[in-house]
Amino acid sequence: MSFDPVKNTPIPSLATEWHVSEDGKTWTFTLRQGVKFNSNKFFKPTRDFNADDVLFSVLRQMDPQHPYHKVSQGNYEYFHDVGLDKLIKSVKKVDDYHVQFELNEPNAAFLADWGMDFASILSAEYGEAMLKKGTPENVDNWPVGTGPYALQQYKVDSQIRYIANPHYWEGEVPTKHLIFSITPNVETRLAKLQTNECQIIPAPSPVQFPVIKGNKDLALHAVEALNVGYLAFNTEKKPFDNVLVRQALNYATDKQAIVKAVFLDSGSVAKSPIPSTMLGYKKDLPDYDYDPQKAKALLKQAGLEQGAEVTLWSMPVQRPYNPNSKRIAEMIQNDWAKVGVKAKIVSYEWGEYLAGMRKGEHDSALYGWMSDNGDPDNFAGTLLSCDNIQTGSNAARWCDKSYDALVKKALLVSDPQARAKLYEQAQEIFYQQAPWITLATGKTFYATRSNVSGYTVSMMGSDFSKAKLN
Repeated sequence: MSFDPVKNTPIPSLATEWHVSEDGKTWTFTLRQGVKFNSNKFFKPTRDFNADDVLFSVLRQMDPQHPYHKVSQGNYEYFHDVGLDKLIKSVKKVDDYHVQFELNEPNAAFLADWGMDFASILSAEYGEAMLKKGTPENVDNWPVGTGPYALQQYKVDSQIRYIANPHYWEGEVPTKHLIFSITPNVETRLAKLQTNECQIIPAPSPVQFPVIKGNKDLALHAVEALNVGYLAFNTEKKPFDNVLVRQALNYATDKQAIVKAVFLDSGSVAKSPIPSTMLGYKKDLPDYDYDPQKAKALLKQAGLEQGAEVTLWSMPVQRPYNPNSKRIAEMIQNDWAKVGVKAKIVSYEWGEYLAGMRKGEHDSALYGWMSDNGDPDNFAGTLLSCDNIQTGSNAARWCDKSYDALVKKALLVSDPQARAKLYEQAQEIFYQQAPWITLATGKTFYATRSNVSGYTVSMMGSDFSKAKLN
């Protein structure tokens, strides 16, 4: 599946149509015919994309006995985070161009899930060939797909080169070579854009906006985003196992000041785990106003009149929902100190940060989420359900049975208005229990050379298939 860039709803891609049974448990997909896979130095396909490739790509993640399940130490986090491992009862090939899924229960987000990155379709023929050669890891290190570009070269932490797919099913790709220059430093990225060493950069810092706008050879672009940045309290650890402490530090944190200082014009204060433009967002949900005196009173009620000492994890990376984690952490640290809570800021390499957070090693941690599929469950369920404590996407390690029941029920309901009401009720519990400090929703910004056209960014990601230099 792909997503409509305006409506953020699923649209046909490798599946041209689908049928759902009356009970919502059987999904039958009709596959696109005549689609060619890319080739590489290890493999040249002898057939078109078909149902065997869908089964290979799904069963690899779903079946622990599949020969590719443990290749590259895959743990298939997204597949588990959205609950497909428990949802899918079976998947079968009806014929070469029809695939059927049997679900254990109806699921309103099922279709949208197949537009996520984990649902990319790999070549079963390639997998079989590499298994016979004893090099199954090539399927991951040198992936073969059906998209507009084929991988040509990858230099770790340096560069990724792609070449246009001459057989792309959507038509000719106007730019033959696509090069990703891996540049973590935001200042270096802008310098490369200014000197025409590159033509597109993601996520410029808000402080760079005037520089970009003042250069006639550059263009700044903004896209409304489906994301939320937040601080997650580890509710399994003291003192954050106490709801009064969590509420207190919500009152102690000046979110308006953070957004004004860090996001400038690139974000707005958030109060819900569900973005404001998404189905189910509760417009009249209250928020925690900045009120240090109320925070002190709640801390006293919680038995922490003398204060507390905690760690505050700060992300080492920049994201639209958190363009400067170090600065945000310092502002929160300062706010909490005013009510007697001393926060020690720590940070780790991104992989270590995520791994530690999934294990629950943090007291509190800055984190965030960008929509994968345009469905509210991708926030309300993925980030806060009881099941996702184990998968690690529930950074607050918060489990509220009433909240969980509402979110699970919302997945069983197909009517949008009925789903929305359930999510609104869930948000009321979220507000009362305060497992997070919801901080901000940030726009997605990118900058280009003025002669770039055809490159598009939506709430769901980037599309280079029509990008070109004029």
